[in-house]
Order: sequence, then C-alpha cells, then structure tokens
Amino acid sequence: MGSIMGGKPPFGHGSPINDPAESLIGRERDIARIGDFVDRAAVQGGAFILLGEAGVGKSVLLEVAAARGLAAGHRVLRASGSQFEAEVSFAGLHHVLHPLLADLPTLTPVHERALSVALGLGEGAPPGQLLVANAALVLLRQAAAARPLLVVVDDIAWLDRASAVVLGFVARRLTGSAVGLLAASRSGEEGFFEHGGLPGYEVQPLDERDAAALLKARFPALAPRTRQRLLADAQGNPLALLELPVALGDLQRLSSGALPPVLPLGRRLQAVFAARIRDLPAATYDLLLLAVLDGTGVLDVPDAGDVLAPAERARLVRFEQGGRLLFRHPLIGSAVVESSTGEQRRRAHRLLAERLADQRERRAWHLAEAAVGPDEEVAALLQAVAYANLCRGDGVRAVTLLLRAAELSPAGPGRAGRLSEAAYIGAIANGDLRAAPRLLEQARRTDRRGESLLTAVADAYHLLNGDGDVDSAHRLLVGAMEMQADPGDVRSKPLIQSLYTLLMVCFYGGRAELWEPFHAAMGRLRPAPPELLDILGKTFSDPARLAPPVLDRLDTVIADLNQELIPERISRVGVAASYVDRLGRCREGLWRVVGHGRDGGAVTSAIEALFLLGNDAFLAGQWEEMEQVVDEGLALCDTHGYRLTAWPGVYLKAMLAAARGQEDTATALADRITRWATPRRAHALLAYAWQITALVALGRGDFEDAYRRSAAISPPGVLASHLPHALWSITDLVEAAVRAGRHAEAAAHAAAVDRAGLAVISPRLAMVAGATAAMVAPDGRYSRLFQNALAIAGAERWPFERARLQLVYGERLRRDKATGQARTQLAAALDTFRSLDARPWTARASTELRATGLPVGPGGAAGMASLTPQQQEIAMLAAAGLTNKQIGERLFLSPRTVANHLYQLFPKLGVASRAALRDALTGSPEERRLAGLDT
Repeated sequence: MGSIMGGKPPFGHGSPINDPAESLIGRERDIARIGDFVDRAAVQGGAFILLGEAGVGKSVLLEVAAARGLAAGHRVLRASGSQFEAEVSFAGLHHVLHPLLADLPTLTPVHERALSVALGLGEGAPPGQLLVANAALVLLRQAAAARPLLVVVDDIAWLDRASAVVLGFVARRLTGSAVGLLAASRSGEEGFFEHGGLPGYEVQPLDERDAAALLKARFPALAPRTRQRLLADAQGNPLALLELPVALGDLQRLSSGALPPVLPLGRRLQAVFAARIRDLPAATYDLLLLAVLDGTGVLDVPDAGDVLAPAERARLVRFEQGGRLLFRHPLIGSAVVESSTGEQRRRAHRLLAERLADQRERRAWHLAEAAVGPDEEVAALLQAVAYANLCRGDGVRAVTLLLRAAELSPAGPGRAGRLSEAAYIGAIANGDLRAAPRLLEQARRTDRRGESLLTAVADAYHLLNGDGDVDSAHRLLVGAMEMQADPGDVRSKPLIQSLYTLLMVCFYGGRAELWEPFHAAMGRLRPAPPELLDILGKTFSDPARLAPPVLDRLDTVIADLNQELIPERISRVGVAASYVDRLGRCREGLWRVVGHGRDGGAVTSAIEALFLLGNDAFLAGQWEEMEQVVDEGLALCDTHGYRLTAWPGVYLKAMLAAARGQEDTATALADRITRWATPRRAHALLAYAWQITALVALGRGDFEDAYRRSAAISPPGVLASHLPHALWSITDLVEAAVRAGRHAEAAAHAAAVDRAGLAVISPRLAMVAGATAAMVAPDGRYSRLFQNALAIAGAERWPFERARLQLVYGERLRRDKATGQARTQLAAALDTFRSLDARPWTARASTELRATGLPVGPGGAAGMASLTPQQQEIAMLAAAGLTNKQIGERLFLSPRTVANHLYQLFPKLGVASRAALRDALTGSPEERRLAGLDT
C-alpha cells in the first residue's frame, strides 16, 4: 500500500507544484466540482466518488482536492489501494488512519480495542466489521472536531475486502460531521467498496481542443502528422498524451513520416492494461493479438465470439452489430502487442499473410513483419507497394514501406537505393527535410560504390534549403544524370524525378545557361517526355517563347484536374499554369491539395498549392484570402525547415505591403530576399525583390528608381530569356520609363512585347501588351489602343493591374484636356484602388481626379462619376428592373459578380435599394454628363 496517492505522480497534465490545478489543461469544470465538495464537506461532511478510465487524470484531481484542503487549513489524510496488499485484511484502513493512531486512547475501550486488533496494534479476539467501522467513524469525527478533515483515497477498487467494507460504511455516515471522503476508482473495475448511491461523477477524457493544447504545451516540437496520430490513439486520455511521445524515438516525434501501426507503450501505460490482459486464457490472447495485427476488426475465425468472451467480460473489447470487434481504447491493442513475444507476433503475421493473398499491400506488410532476416523478395514487394502509394498521393506511407524494404534488403545497392528513395520522397513530399541527411548517410555507408540518382536529388533539395547555392545543386543533378547508363529511359522514375527537381533548380537560378542541360536531357527521353513535364518545361522556363505551342495541351491537363488524385501532380499543374495566367482554373484542385496537406499528407505539395492560391488571389484582387493562405504556407515552411520554398510566400506578402503603401515592411522583406538569394545565385528571387521595390517606388511616384529596378529584371527592349518573372514586370517597366522621360526605352520595351506576341497567351497579357503599346503611342492613337486593351474579355479578373492601366490612361487624358473621359477612367481606377485598400494608388487617382475639377471626398468621386463604366451599365439595367441573373447574362458576368458591383455602387449613389436607383440615375444634367451618360 503506497502513501500519497500510492506514490503515483499526478500524471493528469503536468508536474506537481504548490497548486496542481495551475498545471492542468481542460479540467476547469472538474476542479470547480471537486472544490465545491471540499468546501461543503468542511461544514457538513460527506463523501464523493470519482470514476474514470485508467490514465484519465483522477489521481491529479485528487491531488488538487488535497491541495485545496491544505490551503483552507484542513487536515488531509491520503492513501491508495494496492493490488499487492489486496489480500491483507485492514491494510487499506491502516493507511487511512495511521496519522490518527496516537488518538486511539481517546476512544472508548471497546472502540480502542477493536481498532487496535484490526490494525495489528494489539492482540485479542477478532472484532466484527461493524464494530471496527463504528470505531473508525468515531475516530474520524473526533479528529475533525479541531479542524475539518479530508480523507483522500485513490484506487478504491484495489482495497482489501475488510477495509473496503469499513470505509464504505463510514462514507455513508459522514453527513453532519466536518469529515469529507473523496475517493477514485477505474470505471468498470469491481471491488469491495460499495459506492452505489454515493454522489460523484465520471471524469471524461479531454476534448480534442484541450488534448491538442496539452500536447502542444508539453511537446511543442511534435511533427503535425505525429501529433494527429497521437491525438487519435490517445482519445483524450491525459496519461496516453504524455507517455506516448516519450515512448517514441526522437525521429518519430519530430518527423512527419508514418508511425508504426501499433504505437509503443511506456511502462506506465503498459501497467494500465497489463493485469487484465495477463489473466486472459491463452486462446483468447492469441486471437486478440491476431485482431490487433489485422486491424480491420473483422475476424473470420470459427467461434471467435466464444473465444473472445473473457476479453469482453474484462472490458477490453466489445462487439458491434454485425460482429465487428472493437477495442474499448486503442491503447489496449498496443498493450496486447507489448505483452507478446517476437515469435507470437511473427506467427500471427504469417497467418494473416496467408489469409490476405489477394490483397497485395496488406500481404506485403505482414510478410515483412514475419521476416526474421534479409529477404530481397519481400523487400522488392514492399518497394512496389511503396510506388503504388506514392502514385495515390500517400508519400508518408511510401516512405514507411521503403524504410522497411531497406531493412529487409541485403547490404549493397538495393538497400542504399531504397534508403535514398525514402530520403527523396520524405524531403520533396512529406516535409521530412531534416531526416534526409541521416538517411542519405546510411545509404552511403551501405554502398560506397556510387551515388544513386535519387541520392543526388535529395542532396540537391537539402542543399538548396540549407546553405548551399543554386550552381552547386545544378552541377550535382546534371552530373548524376549524365552518369546514368541510359539517360534517355523515360520509364526511369528516378530520372524523371530528377528532371522535375532540376527544373526547379533552373527556375530559381533564373539564368538561361542553367536550362541548357535540362532541355538537352528532355530531348534525349525516348519515345517522348512525360506530358506534364514537357508542358512544365516550356511554360515555366521561358513562357514568352516556349509556352504558346503547348497552351492547348496545358488547357486539357487543367480541365482534367477534377479527376486527378495525386497532390504532387496537381501542384505541378498549378506551377505550369502560373506564368500563363491560368491559375484561376486550378483553384479547386489546389484546395484539394491543401486539404490533403492539412490531414497530414503531402506537405510540400500543400505549401506549393497555398502559395499558388495566394498568387492567384493577389492578381485577382482577393487580398484577404491571399494573406490567409500565404500565412498558412509560411507556417508550414517554418515547421518543416523549407527555407527555399518559403520565398514565394515572402514575395507575396511583400507585394501586398507595397501595393498598400506599407513601404517599410515591403522594403524589409525585399532586403531579406536579396540577402538570402545573392550568395546563392538565385536570380529568380532577386527578380522578386526588384519587382517589390519597383512597386514601392511607383507607389510613391519615384519613377526613375522604379525604372532602374524594373530594368534589372529585364532590360528595356528585351524580354529576359528563361526568367518568367519578366512577364509580371512589363507594366512596371514601361510606365516607369514613360513617367521618367525615358521614351526610347519605353518604346523599345513595348516593341519587344509586341514582337513576342504575348496576347495569345492570356487575356491579362493581351491587356498589358495593348496598354503598353498605348503608353508609347502618339496623341492621335493612344486612346483607341487603351480602350481596346481595357475592353479585352476577361481582363477584369486582374483588377489591380487593370486599374493601374486605367490610371495611366486617365492621367494622359487629363493632360490632353479630355476631361470628361479622364474622369471616367480615373473614377473607375479610384473605385478599384479603394476597394483593394491600395493606398498609394488611391492617393494618385484622387489627386488626378481632383485635377479634372471634380471634388473627391474621403469616399471617392461624387455621384455617377464615381462609378466605373461597367458599374454604370449594371446600375442602369438594375434600375430598369432586370434581375442579377438577367444582367449577368447580358454582360457575360456571374450573378454573384453583379451582386458585388451593386453592393459597391449603392453607397456611392447614396441609395439603399434598387427602387431608389432610378431617381439616382436621373440626377442633374451635369452629373449625367460627367458620368458620360449624355454623350
């Protein structure tokens, strides 16, 4: 019998401190109920029983009660039942009353003698239990005369029979005294303490939020996938939440790789279930082990119900309707496995493998678990199953299978290759970048005769996210590919994966010479490169020159995204679509990738998808959404150590800051990018920084500075080769050159854009190409060119860039004294800038609009002049009685877009409903003239 709660530490959620309640998470209601009992019992006595599953935190709640009593000045007696003293009569009572034994002489002789004999302090005829119970009650009441007394007893189901009967008697007779008895017992465990009818309640497991908070507080570095698995298996049990991470190795805790099917248990968790498992008949235990290792709950075994009946009576398992077997807690299954011998487990796995001959993956896993040494046949089977999982988008499972295959591989190239594959998949798919060096080193020690291609890929990936540079990663990959026996074998998965990685290295390098080995390698593939890799190699390398011939093929691939299941492939389609302005069509697929990543799936694909969605949201003017997805992506990069992958997210945050006039933030982020990219020769990232700072300069009207920074991306008159970001800085360069008085440079760049034929790529680029031609056109021609550019179907999907072009157009119209037309363009631009909260451009548009003689208040232009041409059309059609759907059909807009425009234009016209639109639209002749309605 142990004192102080049987020597059990308060495993409920934290280490014991002066006030144990302060260390608990999610137990506020429990603490309040127990506190109420302690306070009430000090006045009127009584008993209270806590029930709950093993490890749920009953013991720590008893500690809280004891601390509450001591703090209030109560005397506290503590004890705990023990299975090792369950056969010793009155052992439990002795522990409860031991601090009071000095007061025995104050009892009547009869009561003193009864307790002395019962507790082994004196000799005599054995007293009756009723007499002992009355004597104990009197002793407790006397002790409470000076100050309230709190008796705390843990594990009452393990009390010896005599003590349990006496304490049960006492518990029912404490009312009216200053004695409180607080006891705890595991749910469903039968003992001799009769607590039926006594007040109390069952302590529940932590809910999902509190369980997650406990794990985060105690194990903040857990990998997300590991955290999710532990939460699922622990089911809110605090002991399991605190012990399971300790039982895992460091790598399993910090890695996002797959955990074993059955989690290992520490000693304390084993002890929770060991006794009940140990007492089962051998046949029952064997069938339980088979059920755990099978994992389906469906046992095709004769008389399974009869064999498992003892386990059901022990509250270890239960049967659902239809005969499906369920363990009452996932950790019971873990305890069953922990109690088995190696031979018992291997025998069970062999039996399951025989029964699952038609299920390749499950059969392979059971064969692997039954193996006792290297087995190349089983290793090859596991490797094939790993590929199948990877194709389904489950990279985590693929890594698990490859690592097990490596363990079963004979030493040599086979084992090294499988370790390298595991490192590669973990690094590029699962977020296990930090585990890659260890696996690669194991591969090298296993076979020093040569580096595999995937070893080079994983090394390059780790190099780029560490302190390495683009050129070193490029040399590593190109050298490894050139060493291949058949560098044109399109069926070689390592070769194709290395080409995807080389493509990303070349992109970040941002220099045409880096792409030459890539294009050469693509040309060697027989009979032809994979479709997506071929498309990506053109739209993401040099879209101005190489994308047009493959756009129809890309559109087909995008259209098929709804049937695509592999996250990595979906994100690659998004990458292929990014510089040719097709991301909007990929959104549904990209969100599926994000959801998969949130569930612990392909982390790197989820990061790419989040930044691609952010990229699209920025261009489409959905800036609040952009902030949310980018922040989520950056958090994942930080968690998994992806430094290189994070920069597109940093770029988007900086671009938003620049667009909203947060110059210090934008400049600081651009400086971060520059400092990281410069020593690594990552010119694509330098282009990010140049565009950010160019946008800052444009916003504050420093056009010469904006020109210099834009020209660093792509010199005037040239669309930089193999630097796709040049397509995103065309407007910046030409506008800055025109406003800085560099008309020759502006004209040269507009001509280069025209020669490139960018209009065929997308409506955005068609708008940009037309507008840049308009910027440099002579006075008689620019207006029509601007109008044609701004009227391009679909151009409204890029509101910020379109509004910037409207601003440039309006500025030139004002300078040419075309005041009415200038007001229309400037008001439309101002409306967009205000809706986006693009403050520098709002200020520029407001200044220009005032210069036309039109007053502009805090809310923008006045009356009809504040509406864009499209909003004017929508307003007139709505005033005529058309529905949103009818307006949308006439103007080729969605009803939702029409509703958004109406929502924006109502306050500008000072109306709150459609009914008031007609009066607003028949305002003064001057208003109608300024709005361009009386032309």
